[in-house]
Amino acid sequence: MGQTDFRFGGASGVAVAKSKAASVDEAVAELAAQLPSDELALILVFLSPSYDPHHFIAEITRQFDETQVCGCTTAGELAPDGWDENSVVALAFSRADFSAAVRPILNLDSFRVEDGRRIGGELRHELLRITPQVDRGNPFGLVLIDGLCRREEAVMSAIYASLDDIPVVGGSAGDGMRFEKTWVFCDGKAHTNAALLILLNTSLPFRAFKCDNFEPSPQKMVVTEADIENRTVRELNAEPAAEEYSRMVGILDAKLDPFSFASHPVLVRVGGAYYARSIQRVEPDGSLHFFCAIDEGMVLTAATSRSLVGSTRDTFAEIRDQIGDVSLYIGFECLLRRLDAEQHQLARDMSDLYRQNRVVGFHTYGEQFGSMHVNQTFTGVAIGRRPS
Repeated sequence: MGQTDFRFGGASGVAVAKSKAASVDEAVAELAAQLPSDELALILVFLSPSYDPHHFIAEITRQFDETQVCGCTTAGELAPDGWDENSVVALAFSRADFSAAVRPILNLDSFRVEDGRRIGGELRHELLRITPQVDRGNPFGLVLIDGLCRREEAVMSAIYASLDDIPVVGGSAGDGMRFEKTWVFCDGKAHTNAALLILLNTSLPFRAFKCDNFEPSPQKMVVTEADIENRTVRELNAEPAAEEYSRMVGILDAKLDPFSFASHPVLVRVGGAYYARSIQRVEPDGSLHFFCAIDEGMVLTAATSRSLVGSTRDTFAEIRDQIGDVSLYIGFECLLRRLDAEQHQLARDMSDLYRQNRVVGFHTYGEQFGSMHVNQTFTGVAIGRRPS
């Protein structure tokens, strides 16, 4: 990638870099050549699992030894030049426009609601303490979490309740298509079974957003038998889960695979709105393993699709109407949206749309929005420009 400059201009308060170098040391050197080296509040990195996570976070932390560096592994990168893989993307937030407070949440298998509420409250007060009175604008939160921990719902519910309605978005770390182990980065180390809560305060205009391209159909399925802890549905409508799902969404002759699930998610209604619940895989016994929490008695609604490109373009237009010109979008997009676009030959169109709108982030194993953990969705924060 060399010296290519992906910065989005001083008006955004965020510099962006990317590398596709073969080695960790080369990648860190390329990022360092593209990013400012001082007066930074935070560096955020999204790393392909093709790199060694421990070596990478140790080396980039050494390179930027005066700045907090955090991030996670990905299922694909949202790079300044479009969708990518086998790369690393970095965002550097200027101290002139942002203050940042970060807290790791370790050992998620023993996470308790009171832990999340305490951490959220402590971090909110820390952000207030380190933000100069004259520079106080408005805060937003980012959550990065082990994409295989199966604790996203508990973590998000607890954190959001402690933040006094601070908007929060985020993504579940990925591992490409392997689904073996994902990592989050903080304090020079790579952690699994962990999450990061990042609070940023800025005087720049911003807007948290959520975008999907699905609407409910009349087809309903009730979860009648499930392994709740492992997010596995054994029966739908008192029938074997995979068979009933295939029948209800109209996949009668094809083998169920990630592309099938990407094209045919199911929806759950919460508070009058519908949220996608995506299936990760079909098990040998015909049960369905989900990316999100499920429960017996839950009603799943088969989804119908709207234009993936059109609905995303509409979201960008709506945000511009709200905050004016957008300098960049920090984006968290479900891996299944990418697979759906590839299956329908829309990947190039989506990649071009993201490049034109300056989207930087990663493809996820799940997305966070407010107190919710969702799937097959594009969430994030749009950062506006500093007023002239």
